[in-house]
Amino acid sequence: MELKARVDSFEMLGRQIRSLTDPGNPIRDTGLISAVRQATVENPWFTEENILTSLRNISLALTREKIQKWLEPYFQRLSDKQAHSNKTIAVIMAGNIPAVGFHDFLCVLISGHRLLGRLSSQDSILIPFLAELLCKINSKWKENIRFTRNQIEHFDALIATGNDNSSRYFDYYFRNYPNIIRKNRNSIAILTGHEKPKELEGIADDCLLYFGLGCRSVSKIFVPPDYDFSAIGKAMEKYTHYLNHPKYHNNYIYNKSIYQVGQIPFQDHGFLLFKEDPELVSRIACIHYEYVQDIRKLVTKIKEDRSKIQCVVALPSTTYKSIAPGKAQQPELWDYADDVDTMEFLMF
Repeated sequence: MELKARVDSFEMLGRQIRSLTDPGNPIRDTGLISAVRQATVENPWFTEENILTSLRNISLALTREKIQKWLEPYFQRLSDKQAHSNKTIAVIMAGNIPAVGFHDFLCVLISGHRLLGRLSSQDSILIPFLAELLCKINSKWKENIRFTRNQIEHFDALIATGNDNSSRYFDYYFRNYPNIIRKNRNSIAILTGHEKPKELEGIADDCLLYFGLGCRSVSKIFVPPDYDFSAIGKAMEKYTHYLNHPKYHNNYIYNKSIYQVGQIPFQDHGFLLFKEDPELVSRIACIHYEYVQDIRKLVTKIKEDRSKIQCVVALPSTTYKSIAPGKAQQPELWDYADDVDTMEFLMF
């Protein structure tokens, strides 16, 4: 399939997803209804609201303008390899947030390779649903897409997303293959105290969308001395409905009890805990915070911990690279996980 046809297919897929998930219209597509229902049963953390949000964010990235901008650095090589022999790229997908494996799915296929996807047991419905939509747009995709839950074999290169424990296994087992192997990462936010209400609402999304389970989810905020938490606490209140979710509610109660029994200081906002803690990783229903006395020391610390940090959310700064509040869960196509250029990896 020529590059233009591949681009056309994904641009049309974006249009179709936008139409199916339009927040102004009720879900009418039986295929989407079925996929959403199955996904929520398979993984209780996948609510209908979060699934539709994830699919909408995917669709916002799949415009012709954005796809062309993304592919521009690779365009000549992609065009020169119109007739190259497709390689089979195995992709071991995660299942922490809905359809999290889509970007790898996109990269492999639009670069002209065959996809062998090993689905997560926590997200085995949504990516195949999107693949089915793609194949309806152009039936030739059926030749290049295969999913499995079994052991992967007969492939040329590997992309794997997991945690720190599984990455050690992947590193050893797939050491003889070209590979990208991703580990645990978390995201942080740097607050100045001058954020406007809309920006604080964006940071609330960055922290709590998908229950804070993504690698792009902000698990820790850095604040100035004597920071007033009332404004950020109020912004977080848009997610008080999470208390109606049994698994989130249980985590909130459990973590609160642990801190109380251990006499560990924390702030309780009724559905979310704030805890002063040097660790980047926080528990579900809890956000860590740390006071910043010297921004230069913080920048040095971020550089030292770069392998553990996916995103830095903050107002624009000349001191450090950041993304705008509210954009952590809306990555562009060129925002590669772990800062590893997946498309460049696939240029062989």
